[in-house]
Amino acid sequence: MRICFLLHQGSMYSGGQGIYLHHITRELVELGHEVHVIAGPPYPEVVEDVVVHRIPNYSIYRLLETGRFFFFGRDPASFFHPLNFYEIATSRAGMFSVMAAFSFRAYRKIRELAPALSFDIVHDVQGLGYGALLIKANGLPVVANIHHPLQVDRANRLRQAQNLGEMVKWLRFYPFWMQEIVARRIDRIVTGSRSSAEFVADAFRLPPKQIAAIYDGVESEVFRPLDVAREPGTLLYVGNSDDRNKGARYLIEALALLKHRTDLHLTVVDRTVATLVPTLSSKLGVEHMVTVTGRLSREDLVSRYNRTQLFVSPSLYEGFGLPAAEAMSCGTPVLATTAGAYPEVIEDGKSGVLVPAGDAPALAAGIERTLDDAALQARLGKAGRKRIVDHFSWRNTAIGTQALYEEVVEASRRPAARSASR
Repeated sequence: MRICFLLHQGSMYSGGQGIYLHHITRELVELGHEVHVIAGPPYPEVVEDVVVHRIPNYSIYRLLETGRFFFFGRDPASFFHPLNFYEIATSRAGMFSVMAAFSFRAYRKIRELAPALSFDIVHDVQGLGYGALLIKANGLPVVANIHHPLQVDRANRLRQAQNLGEMVKWLRFYPFWMQEIVARRIDRIVTGSRSSAEFVADAFRLPPKQIAAIYDGVESEVFRPLDVAREPGTLLYVGNSDDRNKGARYLIEALALLKHRTDLHLTVVDRTVATLVPTLSSKLGVEHMVTVTGRLSREDLVSRYNRTQLFVSPSLYEGFGLPAAEAMSCGTPVLATTAGAYPEVIEDGKSGVLVPAGDAPALAAGIERTLDDAALQARLGKAGRKRIVDHFSWRNTAIGTQALYEEVVEASRRPAARSASR
């Protein structure tokens, strides 16, 4: 099969969708498929035998970041291209228009490639821009991933807005109307868990048969136990701590409830420009108990998982929960919440410990109970590793996705076959 993936931010370091793209494309190539990726910046890392077609991004944030604003490299006239001007103007007005603009450029790129390349299916990763409807209208089956609906992000932002101005800002920012319109009209939606499928069906008012739940995977051969000692009292958090869905504030509040424990130290693996953790840690007087590392290489991350006594994920919502699954794969005890897909990935009391989401005292109690029970830690670490190896591999993800492609492509050919027989 000739497959074309679309992703507006292709790098593994841009979030879960970039990690998904990297692994699913690699596995599909190994299953014998021809895989192409149309991606926006930051661009994806090289995967052997995957063809990457790079297209630009004219969001004002990207232009300011790269120093190209007003000058557009060597082509200042491109400022006046309608699509470029739309993206600059709407992003300047506080709207998240990147996905819509990217989808139109992706449609244009597919048409440009069409004389030489005829794709069997297009797989949109977390975009759901209007361009996907144009791709489908041109006869190509389209499926799309939704790791979580934008309604989740918007709801959490609105709950934490300090004033009416902030509320208006977030109402304007999220293009969930676009995603809802597109989701109802493409061939199938893919989610990373059953709980995510249920949430998406409710948020977008989709019939369950329109959604396929295919679990994400973990590189268990990379994220593996190492022969190193765990450092007593160490906690680890991995992710975007400024994303309110990740619940980092509750972890810092839990740490403040455990100030009496002089052995505790939390490492936050996040961008060095993260603001919530340093600000809240200082406010609550626990800044001496927290270190923010910035992003780590995979090798350093595996080492960090293995040297940590307890991995903690305080998320308010998770479509799958990849960092927690990676920690489990390393044999590290995991404390997470009952939010989203965690109860599907983690068996409470067997392969990890679950506490209610958004509850700092419950999180603090879970941390203390787990750290004080060496036998529990050993049991959780061993069972967590086994659960990931047995149930969550990228090869299984690719096989399930391949089966979905075959079903969607076959269904798309039936109307054409019926028309030809008339």
